[in-house]
Amino acid sequence: MSIHLQRQIDRLRQDLLAVCAAVVDQVHLAVQALLNHDQDLARRVERQDLEIDRREVENEEEYLKTLALFQPVAGDLRFIVCALKVNNDLERVGDIAVNIARKALKLASLPPTAIPFDLAAMSEKAEALLQDSLDAMLTQNVKLAASVCARDVEVNRMKHANRVQAEEAIRRTPGCAAALLQLLAVSRNLERMADHAVNIAEDLIYLVEGKIVRHQEHR
Repeated sequence: MSIHLQRQIDRLRQDLLAVCAAVVDQVHLAVQALLNHDQDLARRVERQDLEIDRREVENEEEYLKTLALFQPVAGDLRFIVCALKVNNDLERVGDIAVNIARKALKLASLPPTAIPFDLAAMSEKAEALLQDSLDAMLTQNVKLAASVCARDVEVNRMKHANRVQAEEAIRRTPGCAAALLQLLAVSRNLERMADHAVNIAEDLIYLVEGKIVRHQEHR
């Protein structure tokens, strides 16, 4: 590898790390805004999404420029392809954070409603999957990536259980249906975020081992 390509890849890795940190922060803030009924925090999440979108576009342009200028091969090529995909997953997770923040704002306009399921616990699990997938990517830890893939089933089960509990709550208190549907949508958002974490973990496994593991039993 030329020294110029090495420097460029180091730069790309640092830029990706910056987006990772921003997205993880966005998700945490959005969930806190919802759980704490914090409208100011929810609006802050919305505003900060513009910066994540800008970084995602800039990173993609740099990846494509690197492919064109250096024509990397083998591990370097896999890293850039993987980074392209992770960059896109991170932008989508940022969008999920905005969706949760908007649900928090919507709930603030509705009568207070008890959450019939443990949204905080689900959020904690989903956030942990996201953080672990990013840590696995940055440290190239295949074992941690495989753990993310295996643990995703826990979040899927929680989403299913949440739906059952929300439906029961709607039958008991139909006047709270609007709020309960918003909360159920947040549950789906968290499950989708966990899916993106799995995507990142799978991409790391491809980066290190050159093995595609999508559509396997951990899904």
